[in-house]
Amino acid sequence: MALQYSTAVRNAKLDAVETTIGASAVLKIRTGAPPANCATADSGTVLATCNLPADWMAAASGGTKAKSGTWEDSSADAAGTAAHFRLYSSDGTTCHAQGTVTATGGGGDMTVDNTSFAAGQAFTVTGFTLAAGNA
Repeated sequence: MALQYSTAVRNAKLDAVETTIGASAVLKIRTGAPPANCATADSGTVLATCNLPADWMAAASGGTKAKSGTWEDSSADAAGTAAHFRLYSSDGTTCHAQGTVTATGGGGDMTVDNTSFAAGQAFTVTGFTLAAGNA
């Protein structure tokens, strides 16, 4: 039998992610494949930088935790194709999470309204949900 956690434990693990990263996290959308892990130096061109709301994730429920509020950048930093993201503490330099980016419906860890960025264009994150395993 595989290890299983109660919903309360899975929710607590997810809420700890937001607590550890902290209020007003910074999201950077980048080109190329994500680095090997969060301790590895940043890679790819920064296409957009979003200062997330102070409470940027909803309370965990049922073993999942979804983005809260609007995650957007009114003016992209550079042109290119979005492929990965990194989530940083409010200092914008301490990486705590990373994953793939696709257009809505594309199956990435995070989805955005358009993966082809032009410098100065607006963009919006359309989906980001964390799930705790071992149900």
